[in-house]
Amino acid sequence: MSNPWADPDRPPAEPYGGPPPTVPQPPPHAGAYGPPPPTWQQPSWQQPGWQQPGWGQPGWGPAPYPAPWGPPRPPGPRLPAQVTTAAVLAFVQGLVVLIASLYLWFFASIADVASSGRPDVYTSATARQLATEGTVLAVVQLGSVVALVVGGLLALTKRTPTAYRVLAGAHIVQLLIACYWAARLLDVLGDLPGNNGEGSLAAFSLFFVAAPAVSLGLLLSGAARRWFTGTPPA
Repeated sequence: MSNPWADPDRPPAEPYGGPPPTVPQPPPHAGAYGPPPPTWQQPSWQQPGWQQPGWGQPGWGPAPYPAPWGPPRPPGPRLPAQVTTAAVLAFVQGLVVLIASLYLWFFASIADVASSGRPDVYTSATARQLATEGTVLAVVQLGSVVALVVGGLLALTKRTPTAYRVLAGAHIVQLLIACYWAARLLDVLGDLPGNNGEGSLAAFSLFFVAAPAVSLGLLLSGAARRWFTGTPPA
């Protein structure tokens, strides 16, 4: 059946043969710059388990190069407590004897000036003798103070038999001076009538004897003698 609205001069249409064939299109990035770069995907990252190797394990070896300062030196021997205490007591004894020597020198000087300036008043030969003796003892005690200080410093800084002898000798001198004072005061006080000063004399002697006696006991200990007679560290 023909279409009444169709153009009589138009040739009849060909039957439908299906859709036209599809022409492949080039990729968007193709052309003068070559093929497109490959698509990058972030790989999955898994942190491996890490364990600190201990000493002696295969993964823990020595450094390839030694440290520039070398291995630490082993600690040296420590100063025994007996030596330290003896040196400190030497300083304490030196301070006490220094103060006593200054007082003795002061009173001896006053007695000497008084007996020399007023012979008609101060005519006692005993007073002049005591003034001279006090001056000599003050000088000797000041020298013993120097020996105590030097001996204490040597004991703290030197590990030699000489330091041991100086410190021990300084304390022995202190014992001799204290014994001399005890005997001399006992003689002087014994000549005074009605004077019982034995108790005060004993306390005075004990005050000056205590520190040197304790120091000598410490220096005679085995630790102190081994410290000074042993070979000092290199």
